[in-house]
Amino acid sequence: MKQALEIKELNQRFGIPEIVKIVAGHGGLTRVEVTSRSAQGEMYLHGAHVTSWKPSNAEEVLFVSSQSHWNDSRPIRGGVPVCFPWFSSKSDDVNAPMHGFARTTAWQLESIVQTGDAVTVSMFIESNEATKKWWPADFRAVHRATFGPELILELEVVNTGKTSFQFEEALHSYFQVGNIETVLVKGLNGVDYIDKIDEKRTKTQNGEIAIVSETDRVYLNTAAAVDVQDPALHRQITIAKENSVSTVVWNPWIQKAKAMPDFGDTEWPQMICIETCNIGDSFVELTPGQRHQMKAIVRVSKL
Repeated sequence: MKQALEIKELNQRFGIPEIVKIVAGHGGLTRVEVTSRSAQGEMYLHGAHVTSWKPSNAEEVLFVSSQSHWNDSRPIRGGVPVCFPWFSSKSDDVNAPMHGFARTTAWQLESIVQTGDAVTVSMFIESNEATKKWWPADFRAVHRATFGPELILELEVVNTGKTSFQFEEALHSYFQVGNIETVLVKGLNGVDYIDKIDEKRTKTQNGEIAIVSETDRVYLNTAAAVDVQDPALHRQITIAKENSVSTVVWNPWIQKAKAMPDFGDTEWPQMICIETCNIGDSFVELTPGQRHQMKAIVRVSKL
């Protein structure tokens, strides 16, 4: 009953008739649904997590696992998790949540704005006792997702405190592909990367990336757009970015997929992660009052 009243109030404040509605989604988690002439999309308040973007006359672009745990204590597996304020495990606390606390935090709706055929959904979190259990900083973070002919994702962080702080961030985007074994990833030729599968050795990319085994790479000092060429679905997904100097390419392959309880054993051929991020030595530092905005722009074209 309480959630039904909250959803009713959110619809009264933010809903747009026949275009935007707020509903109880998977697992009863609150979800914003967008249906416009240019695209359909979904975004959960849990983690400010985008789980669907389907441009008009196109197939779903994002991958979400059929085995995802839909509850407020676990991250959603797939879509676009927000990794903040650290990436992977926290270096000084093995008990801290993987990829930070943002993706399992209840965000609040800030605004929903229609501009032409596109709709921008903004959600925010602010520092509180729960966040300071893991990270002492005073901050405000906003995730804006614009659903239209392009999917535009903006993560903005503001230092609201009196001391400087450092953080890592990632838009951990999972993309749907027809067959990972025929996919080619272009745009990173000549870029150095850390190969997390091979004892974190630093290597240099030579040509296109073909996924032939478990892949977990952090590409360094690159602002380049990445093209995912997918002949099985006859399309190309292009991920451009702003204020990001790291790119992660990830696919769990066979054994890792079987080891993940929230990922289907046979789903690995249908996904690839191309992550827009600032991680490792490319962390962001903000002085009091300073803000930083990282952006990913996703486009789909026929191949």
